[in-house]
Amino acid sequence: MSPETKPVVQNVQTVLRDTETKMQKALEAVTREFATVRTGRATPALVEGVRVDYFGTPTPLKQLANITAADPKLLVIQPWDVNAVPEIEKALQKADLGLSPVKDGKLIRVSIPPLSTERREELVKVSHRMAEEGRVSVRNIRHTAKEAIEKLCKDKTITEDEKFKNLEALQKLTDRYHAKVDELLAGKEAELKIV
Repeated sequence: MSPETKPVVQNVQTVLRDTETKMQKALEAVTREFATVRTGRATPALVEGVRVDYFGTPTPLKQLANITAADPKLLVIQPWDVNAVPEIEKALQKADLGLSPVKDGKLIRVSIPPLSTERREELVKVSHRMAEEGRVSVRNIRHTAKEAIEKLCKDKTITEDEKFKNLEALQKLTDRYHAKVDELLAGKEAELKIV
């Protein structure tokens, strides 16, 4: 192997490695999105992203309080600054999550009501949209990598055979991440159907 071809192989490998990293981040984004979908069970992710007006600055709730699931039907929010309790309560009511926060001294309790059949079906549709957004993100990443590989071939940095071999590897990588998104979706649907 000549010294000229070694950096080239690393360049294609770099494209594929970077692509996999980006696809992993897209998968993590889908996972975070799914965590915000209410399943009838208490989980801090339901309210972590709620923005609270804290001294005039919209601040995520998770930066203002300790959020715990006391039991499967109850979240307990304990702010680090007791003066923030009224603002947190207001923000939770405005968030339109279908939750009713109750101020209890220095903390807030949020009961998680059971989901109706209609609401479960609606949340399944929301989950499908989130999964499709994840798949689109993975396809966009694949498209960018495909262009990079084709450019390497056009610039005579890699051969035509190497281009096809790497495009095939890119498609396998894309298929693997699509399957992972589908697994996440199946898990979220199963959670939503548990009564």
